Amino acid sequence: MKKLAILFFMTFNAQSQEVDDLISNIESKVIEWRRDFHENPELSNREFKTAEKIANYLKSLGLEVQTDVAHTGVVGILRGGKSGPVVALRADIDALPVTERTPVSFASKVKSTYNGIETGVMHACGHDTHIAILMGTAEVLSKIKNDIHGTVKFIFQPAEEGPPEGEKGGAKLMVEEGVLKNPDVDVIFGLHIASGTDVGVIGYKPAGAMAAAQRFVIKVKGKQTHGARPWAGVDPIVVSAQIINGLQTIISRDTELTKEAAVITIGMIHGGVRNNIIPEEVEMTGTIRTLDFGMQKKLNDEMMHRVPAIAEAFGAKAEIEIKEATLITYNDVELVNEMLPTLQKTAGEKNVHLMAAITGAEDFSYFQKEVPGFYFFLGGKPVNLKSEDASAHHTPDFYIDESGMILGVKTFVNLTLDYLNNNPK
Repeated sequence: MKKLAILFFMTFNAQSQEVDDLISNIESKVIEWRRDFHENPELSNREFKTAEKIANYLKSLGLEVQTDVAHTGVVGILRGGKSGPVVALRADIDALPVTERTPVSFASKVKSTYNGIETGVMHACGHDTHIAILMGTAEVLSKIKNDIHGTVKFIFQPAEEGPPEGEKGGAKLMVEEGVLKNPDVDVIFGLHIASGTDVGVIGYKPAGAMAAAQRFVIKVKGKQTHGARPWAGVDPIVVSAQIINGLQTIISRDTELTKEAAVITIGMIHGGVRNNIIPEEVEMTGTIRTLDFGMQKKLNDEMMHRVPAIAEAFGAKAEIEIKEATLITYNDVELVNEMLPTLQKTAGEKNVHLMAAITGAEDFSYFQKEVPGFYFFLGGKPVNLKSEDASAHHTPDFYIDESGMILGVKTFVNLTLDYLNNNPK
């Protein structure tokens, strides 16, 4: 028995060293891929060239490749040499309608049209790094294919930022099209680069980690009249102002914010065409962010009641429609507990931080609705830069320190191998 234990230990260490060497040797390629995707970004459901590059590379690794999944998504399947469970790894691939302002040599100069408006296009949320990290992970795992106990699905997902108006897309459509089937996925892992977190640091949270996002539209109907005679009509602009105040008191007075954070935001208001005409109708659009299923229902119910009631009190009518955008990004507690030691051994225990939930949203949540999932955050901020000076995601100055990307590859690889080795089928 002692000889067998020594032999296993020697074999395990040899394999670990081989994997570490493979990861170290791929860093320059990961950075090169990232810069290419950054310089050539594409908007949601329009990631045609991005998808082609990904598919061609996965094919070169000998993976089974599926294309045109949820329009422009790509899935690579790596079947290990030994039986075992199925692990999925996900990267989102779309860019944003943001005009880049960073001074890097590979800055995007791409222009496109979004909602009828000409705009620059930029990977202003780090999805370019996610693509490159997952491609690097695929290469490393493909080189040790015969030693893998199970199957790995590499999911390159389009339209995480939301499909264009009137189109379906993103993780929800991928799930509908069966991306987690054939072979059936047991667990899924995902990561997001974080511009405000130091390179080398990983942040995680069990249970609700990111908020559910809901989009709502309110239409307020009054009575049009001359701006000089407001008493002759019903002003939907004034009524809209009262509704906005009423929505904010749902948060500030009727929501138990010590339990979890919640947000109701009006982002757009449209009404009127001239300074001296009180219009007939105003339309408002906004977002709801919640981290608790019960709180979400309470907010929704209260909004559906309060909006028409406030309008009626002022002699107007109002309709509200609430649409689902994403679910709560809910990290399976058992899976987090099982894989936390892997994060700690990969990044170092002092570099793995328990974080508070955030009100940003992620459609990775649709995968987690179907199978246990674990979504974590990877530091991308230069260590000599103060967090308050780091440019936020979705802004023209968004910047990522590329030296942090290799930890993403290493973490994905180790999560995959540890789960497959510790959960035999």
